[in-house]
Amino acid sequence: MKQKFSVALMALMILALSLPAFVLAQQKRDQSNNGASSTGKTGAPPTTGRRPRVHTPSNATVAVQQDFNEALSIIQERYIDGNKLDFNNVFKSSIIGMLRTLDPHSNYFDKEEFDEMKTDQRSEYFGIGASIQNYSVGEAVDTYIAATFQGSPAARAGLRFGDRIEAVDGISMHAKSSAEVRDKIRGPRGTQVKLSLTRANTGKSEVVEITRDAVPQPSVPDAYMIRPGVGYIDMTRGFNYDTADGLQSALEFLHGRGMNSLVLDLRNNPGGFLEQAIHVAETFLPAGQPILTQKGRNGANDHEYKSRNPDPDRTPLVILVNEYTASASEIVAGAMQDHDRALIVGQTSFGKGLVQSIIPLEYGAGLTLTSAKYYTPSGRLIQRDYSDGGFYNYIYRGGTLRNPSNENKPNGPASRTDTGRPVFGGGGITPDEMVKQDNLTSTQLRLRNPLFFFAREVVTGHVAGLEKYKVDRAIEFGHDLEPTDFPISEAVYKAFKDYVAGDANWKSLAPVLDRNRTYIETQLRTSLATAAYGSVTAVQVVTKADPQVAKAIEVVPRARDLAMAAMRARMTQP
Repeated sequence: MKQKFSVALMALMILALSLPAFVLAQQKRDQSNNGASSTGKTGAPPTTGRRPRVHTPSNATVAVQQDFNEALSIIQERYIDGNKLDFNNVFKSSIIGMLRTLDPHSNYFDKEEFDEMKTDQRSEYFGIGASIQNYSVGEAVDTYIAATFQGSPAARAGLRFGDRIEAVDGISMHAKSSAEVRDKIRGPRGTQVKLSLTRANTGKSEVVEITRDAVPQPSVPDAYMIRPGVGYIDMTRGFNYDTADGLQSALEFLHGRGMNSLVLDLRNNPGGFLEQAIHVAETFLPAGQPILTQKGRNGANDHEYKSRNPDPDRTPLVILVNEYTASASEIVAGAMQDHDRALIVGQTSFGKGLVQSIIPLEYGAGLTLTSAKYYTPSGRLIQRDYSDGGFYNYIYRGGTLRNPSNENKPNGPASRTDTGRPVFGGGGITPDEMVKQDNLTSTQLRLRNPLFFFAREVVTGHVAGLEKYKVDRAIEFGHDLEPTDFPISEAVYKAFKDYVAGDANWKSLAPVLDRNRTYIETQLRTSLATAAYGSVTAVQVVTKADPQVAKAIEVVPRARDLAMAAMRARMTQP
């Protein structure tokens, strides 16, 4: 079966190589410009007895195919582990390398990866419905239950915050990464998995048998009133099949709570389905307003998308973005900014203005192939340059690790919003209000383990004087977090300091605790809320302490004035 799959991949690669003729032509020009070349490696055997081949346009593809076959044969014969080659990985890397010569976003997925991608787009997966994390004490690394999800098999089986996973189906998970443990736990719907646990509350060992099921992962996980009159919608997970419906439900819920302004959080949102981005944008834009223009090859896939909503939501809107906001989420942010429908707050977004088509392949694999570019209503192409620096530099150095001092510097042509404000393309969506996020320090990263284990002791009632913080009831999903829920009092903070100072693994951190008190209090309260109310509610603790969110709430009046000015400008147009 492996050999059959390999042959199929090879055929796919050869077929694809015949398409981008400009790549082959560029290679030919490079060879002619470089002149004579050498391997640059000591002791490389000379390639004798090979007939020179003339590469002409008519036989270029055949020549590449022959070169590939010959290189593969030489690798099998001469490479030190040539008899152990994984042909699937060989052909997979060849296809990915080929696609990387086109653009950074065209990609190949083997069957397992393609299935996972499609599962993510369904906003569900098959497993037990628990969030797991690695934590360590000294040199011992183990995986613990961090949270369970509402209605999930894990929640029904009684798994709780702090339970340690010892084994999965009899195989030890000690020192395994949480990703490895996750892959062991996940499996087909309806199958069973046996977890060997050490319970956090009793310390006793227990084997729990759980039947895997579909675990919902809604792309709009939470909505609540973050301040009186100010609603907040978490839309950080991606644009999947349920995104527009989830947004509509969230809006109805918040309007029922008296919302008169809204913060829409698109930070860390990697994008997803184009049609969902269209539906989200037209939720706030009146019928006839452009959302984006898509331009494909030679006019193929050209299309202008406009709102079809005769009665849009007119709530004053602030949108949060950061360097991980990409693709479909940038479509929404760009349309809202160009029409002055929202004020954008945060950090410059990623800058992905390319549209990929999802193409299933034989044997369950798949391609995402760039088929068009999209432009915001003002005509901006927000795609940042990828012509130099390679894939790593594009993804990291040009994006998430870009120089913060350059974030305000536009590098594309100027366009104008509906009220005449200048906006720029060529490098993502630049916020109207630039606010940096708090980055974790090395000390705060080191505090991660003692914070978890102390919280584990508190919720199981093992810390003297803090018995009222014990969580001995079922998780209360959907709880509205109140200021009185698990306040980090002076007594709680002192107990943590004593815990750190009294443990040889962490006492070196004792001198720096006071300088990190705000961080410690936020993280402790988040962990305690997770144990009691689940992870979705617990995220509210961090969100309400976030400086970017605070700025978004502060500029709500400006967002209202901007939207009104845009409406007046449209009414005066002929």
